[in-house]
Amino acid sequence: EEMERLAIALSALRDALPEAVLSVDTFRASVAERCVREFGVQIINDVSGGEADEHMFATVADLQVPYVLTSTKAPWNDLMYDLAERINQLHLMGVNDVIVDPGFGFGKTLDENYRLMAHLEELHQLACPVLVGVSRKSMIYKQLNTTPTESLNGTTVLHTVALMKGTHILRVHDVKAAREAILLTEKLKANS
Repeated sequence: EEMERLAIALSALRDALPEAVLSVDTFRASVAERCVREFGVQIINDVSGGEADEHMFATVADLQVPYVLTSTKAPWNDLMYDLAERINQLHLMGVNDVIVDPGFGFGKTLDENYRLMAHLEELHQLACPVLVGVSRKSMIYKQLNTTPTESLNGTTVLHTVALMKGTHILRVHDVKAAREAILLTEKLKANS
């Protein structure tokens, strides 16, 4: 069912935007392989960090595509250790392009999510690009006592913090607002 749904969307995207860089979120190695081979998907994003399918790392190594490695661990020391171990394993298998997603909201309490944001720059020790996905997540709307629909301002605040801490990639719902945060943050960094 997952592949059937992806095939419809990926076919439409490839027809409309043949040059677009596409990423697929899946924790199934078989789905990742079909998406890359049949639809030219360039990035695999696995929210399980390789834990849901024992064949995922080998599949990504065979496909030679960038891999977004998400951590579901908390607290901070466990998260850093887990990511370092998995990055090492991926590198030993020949996966050179690993993007680190610390997994905001995945297996973490509200306070653990904010501790993670407060120490986000420490992820640079792993020598991989950092991806942050906080857009409209419960860590924002629960803290502000609002709804996901009302959490754009909080999302933009945390995007700005993440960018100031050296985040390379933002996963967003609101592209225009995120782009504005990037432009203003870049301007601030250029003048500091």
